[in-house]
Amino acid sequence: MRVMPIHRSSDVAAMTRFYQALGLQIGSVSRPGGWVELPAEGGMLAIHRGSGEDVGRCKLGFRSQRTTGEADEGFGHSRRVQDPDRVWVQINLYDRELYT
Repeated sequence: MRVMPIHRSSDVAAMTRFYQALGLQIGSVSRPGGWVELPAEGGMLAIHRGSGEDVGRCKLGFRSQRTTGEADEGFGHSRRVQDPDRVWVQINLYDRELYT
């Protein structure tokens, strides 16, 4: 499993440029430009378009290579669980043909 924080931004392109300036490279990008992945040595940063109160928020996610369970998503499968502090954590299993 790899750590993948998901950062919400009102300007995905500007955030991408910022993190590129810090040394990250662009990985997968959504066709309409609503999200971008920036792989790193220890995981990946995902930047997703957000609005309102979501802007600036970050949620903890993980990429899994095994089936994670229940929700059939447009990108593969996901499962949400709560940690002991009741913070939601999302675990995703991606199907490359569906989400890139």
